[in-house]
Amino acid sequence: MLPAANLLGEATSPYLLQHAGNPVHWRAWGPAALAEARALDRPILISIGYAACHWCHVMAHESFENEETAALMNRLFVNVKVDREERPDIDHIYMSALHTLGEQGGWPLTMFLSPDGAPMFGGTYWPPAPRWGRPSFAQILHAVDKAWREKREALIAQGATLFDHLAAIAQTKRGGDLTPDDLTRVAHLLMRQLDPVNGGVGGAPKFPNAPIFRFFWSEHFRRRDPQAREAVRRLLNALCEGGIYDHLGGGFARYSTDAEWHVPHFEKMLYDNAQILELLALAHAETPTPLYAERARETFDWLIREMRVEGAAFAASQDADQDGEEGLFFVWTADEIDATLGAGSAAFKAAYDVRPEGNWEGRNVLRRRIAHGNDAEEAALAAARARLFALRESRPKPGRDDKVLADWNGLMIAALARAAAAFDAPEFLSAARAAYAFINRTLRDERGRLVHAWRDGRIGAAGMLDDHASIARAALALFEATGEPTYLDDAILLTRAAQDLFGDVDGSFFITAHDASDVPGARPRHPHDGATPSGIGLMAEVLVRLFHLTGEERWRLAAENLIRAFTGAVEMLPQSPLLLAAADFLERGIVIVVAAEADDPAAMALAKLALSSPDPATCVLRTRDGADWPADSPGHGKTTVNGAASAYVCKGQTCGLPVTTTRELQSLIGEGMAYPHD
Repeated sequence: MLPAANLLGEATSPYLLQHAGNPVHWRAWGPAALAEARALDRPILISIGYAACHWCHVMAHESFENEETAALMNRLFVNVKVDREERPDIDHIYMSALHTLGEQGGWPLTMFLSPDGAPMFGGTYWPPAPRWGRPSFAQILHAVDKAWREKREALIAQGATLFDHLAAIAQTKRGGDLTPDDLTRVAHLLMRQLDPVNGGVGGAPKFPNAPIFRFFWSEHFRRRDPQAREAVRRLLNALCEGGIYDHLGGGFARYSTDAEWHVPHFEKMLYDNAQILELLALAHAETPTPLYAERARETFDWLIREMRVEGAAFAASQDADQDGEEGLFFVWTADEIDATLGAGSAAFKAAYDVRPEGNWEGRNVLRRRIAHGNDAEEAALAAARARLFALRESRPKPGRDDKVLADWNGLMIAALARAAAAFDAPEFLSAARAAYAFINRTLRDERGRLVHAWRDGRIGAAGMLDDHASIARAALALFEATGEPTYLDDAILLTRAAQDLFGDVDGSFFITAHDASDVPGARPRHPHDGATPSGIGLMAEVLVRLFHLTGEERWRLAAENLIRAFTGAVEMLPQSPLLLAAADFLERGIVIVVAAEADDPAAMALAKLALSSPDPATCVLRTRDGADWPADSPGHGKTTVNGAASAYVCKGQTCGLPVTTTRELQSLIGEGMAYPHD
C-alpha cells in the first residue's frame, strides 16, 4: 500500500512538482496507484493538466491547496495527477471519454474512474463554491461518493460502456485510395469554416490550427487554388501582427481569446511555434515577405534565449502567469510606455494600439495596427521595442516547463532545418542539429528505445508513436538539409521501430506500444490532428518521404496501407488534414537530385535553391557520382555534367535532363516561385 502522503516530490514533470506541496495525497499515474484503488475499493480521481495551464493553476489554488477540500479528496478517493504533455496517451483516453459524455473538454480535466481505470463521470474546472450555474468542487466530490456507495453497479456499467465505446472509435475503417476529388471536397469543406476577415478558423477562442493550413498549402500547389494560398497568408499575416505574437520578445502564444487575434492565452508552446515557423518558411519561399522573415528570426531568438535546455534541446512551454495573474509579464499601461520611451512614445502607441484606458482590462496587449513605414520609422520602432524589452526583462518572469519532449522537439527540429534555407539562416540548421543530437543521445531507455520525456537527467514517460514519427521526420529534414546519410539511416531505424512497437495488422498504428503496461482499456489510436499533428499523419509523411527518397516499394506500400486504413470513414477525413496532405505527397512528390563531386559553391547554390522550394511535396537528394545510391533510388546514376555540379528534377519514375545553373533549376521547379512579391 502506498503511504498516505503526497508522492509527487519524486516526479520529473514540472506540472506534477507544482502540486508536490498540496495537502492532497497525490499519486503519479501508474500500476501502483491502480493497485491501491483496487485494494481500498475506492474510485480514482484523476486530474490532468499542464504546467502552463492558467485554469489548472486557478483550480489548484482554490481547491487542491485547501486543507478541507484536500481532506475530503483523501478520504473518498485515490487521487492521481497527470501531466498531459508527459502522458498524452492517458489524456487522450479520458478526454475522449469526456467528449463521449457530451462535455466540451479542456484543462484541467477532472475524471472519476472505477478502481480498474474505467471512466465513470467527469468535467473540467469546478469552482470552490457554486457559481456560473456550476456546482462547487466539494459538491461534485460528495455526489460522486454518494453514487459510488448507492449506485455502484450503474457507475461500473457506465464505465464499461464508455470503455467499449472508446474501443470502437479506436477501430479503423478501411477504404480505397483517396482521389483528387476527395481532397478537393475536404478542402472546400474546411474553407467554409474560415474567418474571411480576421483569418484562421471560426471565432473565439481562436487557435492557429496549423495542420489545416499546412493542408491548404499543399492544395495550393496541387490545383493552383488561390483561395488556399490566400487562407494561409491571411492567417500568417494576422498571427504576425496580432497580440497573439510577442512583439517584444518573439514567439507566438497558444491561442487568442477573441476572434481578432488580439488578446492571447499567454502561454507559449513549443509545438505551436514549430508549426508556425514551418508555415512562415513555406510562404516566404514562394513569395519573399519581410514580415515573415522578421517574425521567423525573432521567434528563433526567443527559442534560443528562453527555451534552450542543456544548450541543445528545447523546453515544452512558457507559462501564462506571473505572480498568479495571467499575462501580467506581457502587458503595459500607457504611462509605462510614456515613461520609458519619452518623445518616441506617441509613434509607438499609434503603431501598437496602446490606449490610455488600455485595450484589455485596463492594460495594453501590444498588436501592430498600422502599416509598416519607411526604414527610418521602422528603425525607430525597433529601438523602442528594444528599450521596452530591456525593461520587461527586469520583471519577474513566468515559469518555464523545462521538460524535453521528443515529439515536440522533432517538430521544431524539422521546422528549423527547413526554414534555414528559406530564410538564409544557417544558425537555424546548427540549432536543429544540436537538438537532434541531444534527443538521439539522451532520450533513450535502457533498451535503447526512444522515450517521450526527459528532465534534469531523468527519463519520464515511455516513447509513443508521435515521438518516433516526429523524430524520424526531423531526421529526414536534416538528411535533406545536410546530405549526411546517417540521418537517413536513423529515420529508417525509427520507422522500423515504430512499425514493430505501434503497428497494427492493417497497416495503421496505435498511440502506445504493444508492451505498455499502464494503459487501461483498448489501445488508443488517434488519426485526427488538433493543435499538434497526429502521430499517424506524421508517420504517413515519413513513409511517403522515405519512398520518394529511396524508391523502395516497401515504403510506398506502407504509406498506402496507412492511408487506406482511414479512408472508409469519409465523414472523418476533414479531421485528418495531414493524412490528406501525405496522400497528395505520395502522388505528386518531386525529388530534386543534386550531383556534385565536392561541396563547391555551385553545388551548394543548387542545393539551397532545391531546399527553398515552396512546394511541400518536394524532396532533396544529393549524390557524388550516382553510384552511392541503389538502383531504385532517384539518385542512382545521376552524374555531373562535365564535372560541373548538376541538378535533376524527378517525378514518378521519370527524371528530366540535368541543369547546371540555379536559373535553369528555378525554371524546372515550376511556377511555385512565380508569384509577385506582396
